[in-house]
Amino acid sequence: MAEYKVSDYVVDHLEAEGVTCAYELAGGMLAHLLDSFALRRTVRLVSMHHEQGAGFAAEGHARMTGVPGVALATSGPGATNLLTAMGSCYFDSTPAVFLTGQVNRHELKGDRPIRQLGFQETDIVAMARPISKGAWRAGAGEEVPGLLARAFELARGGRPGPVLLDLPMDVQRLTVEAPPPARRERPGPRPERVPASSVDDLLAALRRSERPLLLAGGGIRSGGAGALFARAAERLGIPVVHSLMGRDALPFEHPQSFGMIGSYGNRWANHALGECDLLLVVGSRLDIRQTGTDTEGLARRPIFQVDCDPGEMNNRVRGVHAVCADVKDFLAALLAAAPAPRPVPAWFAHLAELRARWPDEAELAGAPGLNPNRFLRRLGAASRAAAAFVVDVGQHQMWAGQSLAFAEGQRFLTSGGMGAMGFALPAAVGASFACPGRPILAVAGDGGFQLNVQELQTVATHRLPLKLVVLNNRCHGMVRQFQESYFEGRYQSTVDGYDAPDFARVAAAYGLPSRRLDGTLEQGEAARDAAAAEALAWLWSDPSSPALLEVLLPIGTNVYPKLAFGRPITEMEPLAKPLEMEGT
Repeated sequence: MAEYKVSDYVVDHLEAEGVTCAYELAGGMLAHLLDSFALRRTVRLVSMHHEQGAGFAAEGHARMTGVPGVALATSGPGATNLLTAMGSCYFDSTPAVFLTGQVNRHELKGDRPIRQLGFQETDIVAMARPISKGAWRAGAGEEVPGLLARAFELARGGRPGPVLLDLPMDVQRLTVEAPPPARRERPGPRPERVPASSVDDLLAALRRSERPLLLAGGGIRSGGAGALFARAAERLGIPVVHSLMGRDALPFEHPQSFGMIGSYGNRWANHALGECDLLLVVGSRLDIRQTGTDTEGLARRPIFQVDCDPGEMNNRVRGVHAVCADVKDFLAALLAAAPAPRPVPAWFAHLAELRARWPDEAELAGAPGLNPNRFLRRLGAASRAAAAFVVDVGQHQMWAGQSLAFAEGQRFLTSGGMGAMGFALPAAVGASFACPGRPILAVAGDGGFQLNVQELQTVATHRLPLKLVVLNNRCHGMVRQFQESYFEGRYQSTVDGYDAPDFARVAAAYGLPSRRLDGTLEQGEAARDAAAAEALAWLWSDPSSPALLEVLLPIGTNVYPKLAFGRPITEMEPLAKPLEMEGT
């Protein structure tokens, strides 16, 4: 046993859990914790410029390392500003521990019929419970060691997610006796925990299949199973399609990889999903953005769904063969049992022909200005040095999912379930601290970039090697496209009433190198390609330094293909028209 000030113990516990960086915005109720970080100097404290930015940075860090990300905020508005990032971690299964300062225990209103007693007193625990795996307030100093251990165990265990621990200021300064914190290693795969019958049934079904398909979901990465998945996919030897969150399960150019499915998926990938005669789903919940509304049509073939969360199976799509297991355990068991690949050359040839018939770069053929799919394909090819592509939410997110090419080992991070605009810049900051010395590429739209633009100062302060690409179409493009389809082109609040600055000049004000590529000019494709190539060469001229490239797009640029809502997954705009208005 040893004697600790509680705030000192918190820092020592973070170090023992493998935390190297924590992200925060200073506030009075964090004073003791901040001082302990300064005295201990074992965990780097990164000061952000908004608590939401701190939360997204913690999420980006965790997504790159698998170690729970840590963000800190003071009571009241500081704590509530963390909630969007907490929800993002919860929906996308990212392990995180959020630490909030709270007013002194004697300043808590308790059962009094009042709204607030202490200044900035807010019941963040009650607010956080619906979007966390656990949320607690420490009522005494001796509770803190056990609560911290429980928080990290819960954040990592099962389906990962966030946990919140609220620390009153007077508790932070107490002295406690506790054993020195010890690192706990996460267990490796345990194939014996997967029923042998589920693997046998799958392999038997695969032997009978002529058009098998493997759907890679985000649970592969959140379950720490990236390398195992690649080996298992190659052992099975069948085509692979990806959800948005599973986009980096295989490299873009892998011969088995056939693109992204879903509402804005590659046209050929949706045909693969609609035409397959067997579907193996690994770590994906088959939500409406992946499957569309025709769940009965999807369920007409055998579906084997592997997920650690039983509630996500036989939910929207009924009649699946549910395999409730940790994805690492399942893939290890599959590798142990699967024979050599059974070739399905006709199926591969058919999918290759579909991809050749409907290339992603041709979906916007004839549209004015720079082709975003073509640009993002070239951006990926120019960015082989990047450790990760961090993508915001909006039209650019769909173009990136369709066309961004990345190599072996490169990660693709975006906000899926929460769909939080403003994610990319702060999450890229966290990814950068997680991968010191390696550049990170962030892609955002003009609308989302403005939500956390203040984190350009964090980039400037630390001279982080972030390559920032802002696709600026001077509107909220995703909703504008929705208004074009269903509201007769009344662009309230997406075009009318909306505006964006000159982002190159904004970046320059923060002391960051910047440049603008005008993709709205009336010029031939060859001239646009040459201008884009020059801009990308500039962006990567010094991989160790930050830089921002603003890319102007015509205001009316749409994302195609797009699922024709109400129709089967194979029927997509603009070749098909929706039967009903989208409800999601």
